[in-house]
Amino acid sequence: MKSLWKRAGGLVRRVYRDEQGANMVEYILIIAAVALPILAIVLLYRNDLMEWVQRGWRTVTGTSDPVGP
Repeated sequence: MKSLWKRAGGLVRRVYRDEQGANMVEYILIIAAVALPILAIVLLYRNDLMEWVQRGWRTVTGTSDPVGP
């Protein structure tokens, strides 16, 4: 377990010293800042979104019965 922490610490130090690593961390943080709120909204409103998509599908296909079991 101790060697795992040593390897992780070495990796963090290399990323910290490497400017490309810093840029990559910035990109990951930006992506996370955009993706996490979208994911939270989708999870929060998943039932409403599913209903909306099903209603649209029924409109496109011309069926009146609900999709699914």
